[in-house]
Amino acid sequence: MRIIISPAKKMNIDTDSFGFNQLPQFIEDTKILMDYLKGLSYYELKLLWDCNDKIASLNYKRLQNMDLYSNLTPAILSFEGIQYQYMAPGVFSTDQIEYIEKYLRILSGFYGILRPLDGVVPYRLEMQAKINHNNYKSLYEFWNRKIADQLFSESNCIVNLASKEYSKCISKYLDDSIRFITCVFGEIIGDKVVEKGTLAKMARGEMVRFMAENKIEDVEEIKNFNRLNYFYVDHLSNENTYVFLKKEE
Repeated sequence: MRIIISPAKKMNIDTDSFGFNQLPQFIEDTKILMDYLKGLSYYELKLLWDCNDKIASLNYKRLQNMDLYSNLTPAILSFEGIQYQYMAPGVFSTDQIEYIEKYLRILSGFYGILRPLDGVVPYRLEMQAKINHNNYKSLYEFWNRKIADQLFSESNCIVNLASKEYSKCISKYLDDSIRFITCVFGEIIGDKVVEKGTLAKMARGEMVRFMAENKIEDVEEIKNFNRLNYFYVDHLSNENTYVFLKKEE
């Protein structure tokens, strides 16, 4: 089993909490992307990043001084988004860190795929970004099936806690040998199950924490997830989609 999650836009440097274990597996590909980005002007990068001047200036400065091999932060501590806040890896026990290092993978437009204790630097590059490099028009084309193949080489059962933008670089390469289970955290609106962005991110983070605290190795056990008032709904679920609904308070 492997669990996949998305990265977060906001990143930090934390070299104090605990150290990184290794470099990312596709660091040579990351270097190609870094060199491409460094060749773009500030204006071109701002368009690519689709952000305001404050964020663009910060990331432009980071890019100019970027060194992929020094002052590295463990990936799991580097991302600051809502999902990571609810996962709260900074207070994981040693056993829980070992669990996520084995089972959790972070998908990344810049690094491809990350283990939690891979050493990273702050970057800004979303998977859906449009690039124009060596006939590649997108990061999906750049990474092609490399991320998926790495994941499939590790396990034939994937628990998908990533957004559609990121899970797409795995799901388009699925075949019958891989079980791909997407967890949906929603509520009934009309006659449909609807996910709300912030609440879903919170629940995805809590699910990772739940799995780490309970050291879950059998995917069926995630049906017992009951945090943030969510509960598993069997009749709305199937083999490849586990639906969790939020109880009305």
